[in-house]
Amino acid sequence: MKYLSLIIPLLFLTLFVYALFKRVKLYDCFTDGIKEAIPLLLSLFPYLAVMLMLSELFEASGLAAKLTAFLAPAFRFLGIPPEICKLVLLKPFSGSGSTALLSEIFSAYGADSYIARCACVAYGSSETVFYISAVYFAGAKRKISAVPILIALFANFCAVILGCFLCKIM
Repeated sequence: MKYLSLIIPLLFLTLFVYALFKRVKLYDCFTDGIKEAIPLLLSLFPYLAVMLMLSELFEASGLAAKLTAFLAPAFRFLGIPPEICKLVLLKPFSGSGSTALLSEIFSAYGADSYIARCACVAYGSSETVFYISAVYFAGAKRKISAVPILIALFANFCAVILGCFLCKIM
């Protein structure tokens, strides 16, 4: 296990030696890359700020709790335990909020319970869709409609349904 921690440093060292062998000006290449990153960061910031604010407003307004209570019967019908509805709704918005909910589910139901296994699947089967969308739209020259976001949300929801089904039969 100790040797696995050397993979990344060895990779960097190998690339460094290879660049020296090819006579690449490493410092100049590094600074050129940084120059390209700064405009991307500046264009990304407004999208990330909006997503973080909407995520916090969704939770603080009580909309998350009301939506969870409203959707719980439909989730139960689809095989998703109602106890993880809030996690399924929050995951596309907030990774850190989802981690906190996952910890709450573990402490309430135990880490080996069916509900906890489904929560793990819901947590691991998706990325924060809106964060990825913010990165995509910040770098895209042409801002397209919400169709990619809707497709990603639908795919994440299907992954949760399938994952909970697999947790039930395994």
